[in-house]
Amino acid sequence: MRSKASSTMDAPAPASKSATNGVNRAQPLIGQRSRVLQAFGTITRLPNGLDEEACRANAAGLNQILADTLAIRDLYKKHHWQVAGATFYQLHLLFDKHYTDQAELVDALAERIQMLGGISIAMAHDVAEMTRIPRPPRDREEVPAQISRLLEAHEIILKEARQLAREASERGDDGTNDLLVSDVIRSHEEHVWFLAEHLVDAPLVHAEGE
Repeated sequence: MRSKASSTMDAPAPASKSATNGVNRAQPLIGQRSRVLQAFGTITRLPNGLDEEACRANAAGLNQILADTLAIRDLYKKHHWQVAGATFYQLHLLFDKHYTDQAELVDALAERIQMLGGISIAMAHDVAEMTRIPRPPRDREEVPAQISRLLEAHEIILKEARQLAREASERGDDGTNDLLVSDVIRSHEEHVWFLAEHLVDAPLVHAEGE
């Protein structure tokens, strides 16, 4: 005959309270919304040694460059997919490399805005409203037109970046100045060089004057 103690030890554990009550705690709490933590265009003061107005002005300028960088990034991808002709292979690869480079700049610009206490734009409709880069057609264009559009977009961003770099330096924001000069401007200048050389009407087989 088994003892009372052993019978108690062998008894099954009671069901948990949630299971007993039929509660399902694994149900996702979907459809949630929240109050705004920070309004777009405002600055959260961080102990970064910069005054609020400098942070606000530089964040606004960086958001403009960010919008245009997002636009040229996607313009590169459009041309990567749609390029055609004898230079397809080279340009297909070049456009995709430049797309990747621009995507890295997007992240660096957005993070710099956040470092200044601002809010970076992120969505396509914000880019469409803000960008200064002309919208390309949905149609497939010839290579010279594709490259020309990219060169024009690069020049827009280079002018913006140089202007903001000077202003950031005057405001004492060395971090923003360094990002613009060392990363944005130099990357765009290199991309311009690689693209522009494709529009030189140079002979491929017989040199002129032979």
